[in-house]
Amino acid sequence: MTSISGRAWVFGDGVNTDVMAPGLFFKAPLEVLAAHCMEAIEPAFAANIVVGDIVVAGRNFGVGSAREQAPMALQHLGVGAILAESYGRIFYRNALSFGIPTLLFPQAGEIVAGDELVIDPLAGRIENRTRAKMYTVAGLPEHLMAMVSAGGLMPYLKQRLSAQGAS
Repeated sequence: MTSISGRAWVFGDGVNTDVMAPGLFFKAPLEVLAAHCMEAIEPAFAANIVVGDIVVAGRNFGVGSAREQAPMALQHLGVGAILAESYGRIFYRNALSFGIPTLLFPQAGEIVAGDELVIDPLAGRIENRTRAKMYTVAGLPEHLMAMVSAGGLMPYLKQRLSAQGAS
């Protein structure tokens, strides 16, 4: 995975995991849960997101309960990456474990919904093509990027174990 490009979906501070994965749909199949992702704050999100689109948020994105269904719903919808000023700690780890590149982006407030972004998560380069602006942030370490590129922790471990068994 070298770069991710997509349209920005912009959210504010304190987006809770309960908004990403509403408890009412926990026992439903993932596609049903994902269809309700973010609907409390952006009803059009799940129905209109395109694979590769990028979530941009303020402080404490993913704060709240440790439900792994939140990043699972975002992954299922095809979110290409998440850029936020800061994250709920467990959400951040879960998002990476489900293969979503997740970068700290202090300038998130400069992005407008619908901006076309291109991200190189390893280098930490973010280009806003709509506004002709470049940003550099801390990129993901190579070992985490390998896991993300594999599709998350479980696919990565399966690849590693398969490679070890083949040698």
